[in-house]
Amino acid sequence: MGLRKATVLIASISLIAFFGCTSSCAVTTEPTAKPDITINETIETSSAPTETTIVTEEAASMVLMIGDTEVPVTWEDNASVEELKTLAGNGLMISLSMYGEFEQVGSIGQSIARDDEQITTSSGDIVLYSGDQIVIFYGSNSWAYTKLGKIDLSEEEMTSLLSNGDVTITLIYQ
Repeated sequence: MGLRKATVLIASISLIAFFGCTSSCAVTTEPTAKPDITINETIETSSAPTETTIVTEEAASMVLMIGDTEVPVTWEDNASVEELKTLAGNGLMISLSMYGEFEQVGSIGQSIARDDEQITTSSGDIVLYSGDQIVIFYGSNSWAYTKLGKIDLSEEEMTSLLSNGDVTITLIYQ
């Protein structure tokens, strides 16, 4: 067999092996860190054009319940929130007590990472105090805290939820 025929034969076998996959072939990329979205790609190889399907899934999130009410929260991107997510994996219930007629305070049960800064809070702010207490504001205060998040409700809604006595909150990371 000539060199040209052998080269053509090897190239043909390589192409058949490379493109021999049917539509059931899938390429899935596994991330090394927890992503905000997951992308699954399916690549069909046949005589038809290549098709890519991108599926987005809602990222895991931490839910905050005040009593029986789920409230919308924008969480900070920091080490304290990451540790809270770990603690909230199986659900974390925290009893809060009214303090100063502008906030509710409760113990997390252990210390977590903190990066305190002097800040002035406003209604809806969620902060970490002394590394082991969570504080939710329905008024304002200035102190050194680590910001955890912001409840996306009006001051009137926050006052209604928090100003009528002690409450229990639940954090769930799902």
